[in-house]
Amino acid sequence: MRRVKLDFHIIYIIMELQPIQNRIFNIRGFRVMMDFHLAELYEVETKILNQAVKRNLRRFPADFMIQLTGKEWNHLKTQMAILDAENERSQFVTFDSLKRKYLPYTFTEQGIAMLSSVLKSDRAIDVNIAIMRAFVILRQHITNYQELFQRVNALEKQMNRKFKDIHEALNYLLNSHSSTEIGFRQAGRTKS
Repeated sequence: MRRVKLDFHIIYIIMELQPIQNRIFNIRGFRVMMDFHLAELYEVETKILNQAVKRNLRRFPADFMIQLTGKEWNHLKTQMAILDAENERSQFVTFDSLKRKYLPYTFTEQGIAMLSSVLKSDRAIDVNIAIMRAFVILRQHITNYQELFQRVNALEKQMNRKFKDIHEALNYLLNSHSSTEIGFRQAGRTKS
């Protein structure tokens, strides 16, 4: 009974965290979230979030916060539009949030954790906990996929060896010049 309760709890957490996981992107080798996505989750304006960060810049070194280049931003806008279309979200709302005067900031997992020391509302605390859980689940998925990938590769190599052996045996049998008769021969009958 306890196992069933635990599974439902995990399913609930995963469903709750899915919108957060869909907002985690890879930039320069880091998994990051956009400033406007975080502001939406924290229920503050993006401008307010960025002002709080700028007042505490010492807490956000280069591996905690990254400002996107124009090229990165254009590429990411395309990715987000595709994701929103797949999730059937209103593209009108999405494209309005993508029009910006300044290039956006992105925050790594450590940067998001640091945001909790800058934004001190109850909502910020709850959102940070959910985001940290999303990052943990994402890491677990990546680890599981890597293990699965390694297993599939090993299986593929093993099967290729077996198919090669079967292929060689079939070729030998088909190309063999000596034929052996199979069956019984009646006395007095010759080979026809």
